[in-house]
Amino acid sequence: MRISLGHAGLALAVTLAQPAIAAESLVKVSSPQVVKGVGSVIIGAFNVGFIFESVDNTKKTGGMIGAFGGATRAKSVLAGVTPAMMQAITDAAYADFTARLQASGFTVAPADGLFSTPDFTRVKPLAAPYDASVQLDKHSTGKATFLKPAAVSTMFMLPGDLTASGFSGMGVTMAAGTNQYVVSQYAKSSGQTIVDVTYLVDFSDVRRPGAFSMAGVQVNSGMSVTSDFSRVTLIAPSGKSATVTLNDPAAVEGDFADKADTTKDKAVQSAMNIACGVAAAFGAGTFQFGKSRTFTFTAKPAYVEGAVKAAALANDRIVTQLAALR
Repeated sequence: MRISLGHAGLALAVTLAQPAIAAESLVKVSSPQVVKGVGSVIIGAFNVGFIFESVDNTKKTGGMIGAFGGATRAKSVLAGVTPAMMQAITDAAYADFTARLQASGFTVAPADGLFSTPDFTRVKPLAAPYDASVQLDKHSTGKATFLKPAAVSTMFMLPGDLTASGFSGMGVTMAAGTNQYVVSQYAKSSGQTIVDVTYLVDFSDVRRPGAFSMAGVQVNSGMSVTSDFSRVTLIAPSGKSATVTLNDPAAVEGDFADKADTTKDKAVQSAMNIACGVAAAFGAGTFQFGKSRTFTFTAKPAYVEGAVKAAALANDRIVTQLAALR
């Protein structure tokens, strides 16, 4: 699949389309002093994850609320996104990130030296695409597929790049420390700062209720590079590292997917909730059954363009911050 990037026009369009928000609310930075004076960088890793499934929960309400209100457990599934589409988005995001660094005065050096150093054999590479179960927050888990750009020869992760759910990512987590040591040693020997990028693209906009809401979990179509899980790590020749993390989702508006309620046994769930509600009214039951819904989002052709724009917005926020810190 081929797409026209138009980096300069896309960057300007994305930047102008966004409302003015205080810079400090968009990203959060750890160890900003590490970035000061950085002139040349190597992009050692650039991983883009695509959420294909997420499960969001709220406290069970059940009863009449469960029968007629919003879902207390919502499963969202993405369909219609091909490996070629994901690769096109990943390649475009990488090219845009590189162009923004260069436009901001950074020199982007080739990563060949890093990948060919003898110590790099200690790095545990990942086979792309890499599938992972992720913990999105305390009420939400998901499944994501990670890809690397075609221009980057090896896929690997550093500590904090993956927030795994359960034991699925234990191997990646354990290898991440060794990976960072190898990268840090190369940064010291080469005098170059190594950049590690991880983005997580989400297709659904989940709105959770307040403490007294009867609406349950509301799920709609959306497009964003998520906050908290999307970040850039810089490892300096000093061995110290800095991170710039999205503090607010890099979200764009558009018609990216068709949403359908594909829940099975909805009638049974409603009947059980009504029965629980009637029983509770007579002091012989509880309101604990709840309601579960499954939503399938089928991607439209605009999905690729939307994801590229969201990644460009994330790139803009992070590179702008890096340029200000240097």
